[in-house]
Amino acid sequence: MDTQLDTLIVALYVQVDDLFLMVGARQGPGRPPRLSDSELVCLAVAQVLLECNSERRWLRFAGSRLGHLFPYLPGQSAYNKRLRAAARLLAHAIRHLAGLTPSWWDQLRLLDSTPVPCGASRETVKRSELAGWANYGYCASHSRFFWGLRLHLLTTPDGAVVAWVLANPKLGDREVAEAMLEHSPLRPGLLIIADKGYAGQEFEDLVRELGAALVRPDRRDEHRRYGKLGWIRQRIESINDTLKGQLGLEKHGGRTHLGLFVRVAQRLLALTAGVWHNRLIDAPEKRSLVAYDH
Repeated sequence: MDTQLDTLIVALYVQVDDLFLMVGARQGPGRPPRLSDSELVCLAVAQVLLECNSERRWLRFAGSRLGHLFPYLPGQSAYNKRLRAAARLLAHAIRHLAGLTPSWWDQLRLLDSTPVPCGASRETVKRSELAGWANYGYCASHSRFFWGLRLHLLTTPDGAVVAWVLANPKLGDREVAEAMLEHSPLRPGLLIIADKGYAGQEFEDLVRELGAALVRPDRRDEHRRYGKLGWIRQRIESINDTLKGQLGLEKHGGRTHLGLFVRVAQRLLALTAGVWHNRLIDAPEKRSLVAYDH
């Protein structure tokens, strides 16, 4: 398969450069940076797609792989500071690209959450700056406990991220989803597919009040309504698998609140950009990122 990474980066740059002009990316006096905010965001997406979790290693490699697209590359410290300062721009870019994806107009949304581990030792838990936000939780799909956060996602059927939030795993899925949906206007008539963790009449009523409908697998103690919904649940799990596998969600390396937010946003933007560009070039597999990982 031919690589499409360069094409994706150029197309992404065109989109986010216009977007950042509208949202006012750069403010204040002084000389413009040698690496613009648009270039910075594109560089961050390329880092995730090429699976370089180490920023120092990434900047050494980027010069040879993408030097023709980025004439100037900052040092590791400057890159880290600039990226953390661009957190708001990454969030804007995710929503913007999702809105450009044809599947945005589908009447179907997928709702789910997945663990984001942030530490594997008791000493890390005690010393981490994330303590108080991160907490212990349980991952039922892998039958394991973890210390970290849960990433709650609302996506289109092909994986473009419509809304997302990082939350303490002690909080219930319905509680977090309610807050997320209330701050993410829903188009009337949407059908939201979720799992059994979102069971509850109050949550279904809230979704209905927002103009949408909730469909989830039936619980054992309920009368049959929708069945197991395995055909669509598999799609939700495959989106999580792409985030954790190819995009290295569990290898984020975030150690601070802002650092973790940015590293998760990097991966969500890379996923959404891949889906958007695959639609743009009419690729056969809309969520496949294989053409962009080399």
